[in-house]
Amino acid sequence: MATAVYPGSFDPITCGHLDIIRRAACQFDRVIIAVLNNTSKKPMFSVQERVQLIRKSIADLPNCSAEYFDGLLVDFVHQKQSHTVVKGLRAISDFEYEFQMALLNKKMAPDVETVFMVTNANYSYISSSIVKEIASLGGDFSDLVPAEIYDDVKLKIKEGR
Repeated sequence: MATAVYPGSFDPITCGHLDIIRRAACQFDRVIIAVLNNTSKKPMFSVQERVQLIRKSIADLPNCSAEYFDGLLVDFVHQKQSHTVVKGLRAISDFEYEFQMALLNKKMAPDVETVFMVTNANYSYISSSIVKEIASLGGDFSDLVPAEIYDDVKLKIKEGR
């Protein structure tokens, strides 16, 4: 049974993330969306809230789950008895960073492979940061996040004002 781990901060999950998840779910028996607490970013949602938002967004995908992890990605991958990391690429700038991370992970855990999935062109401009900015400025972000979490994001923005 092939299990893949799709790591990220998902603050919040976007339609671009969900597209990668859906596509990975067709390629692997099991996909674990691994939510990390990225200390270089200031999150809008707590880790627990992000896991819940993802779970709402993937409710129709029985072979997908969402979990929080802390520490090294390769350790989490091994804990889940996986050997595959899935990463989405939007642009060349993503590739440079993700390529470096894949090589570092390979150095630490030679048995772990990183699989890159190129984003659907419809989502190539979407990022969690853009969603938060548009939402905080009162713009329409309804087609940028899964419909299941739109109200959650809107409420969080309202609470933050």
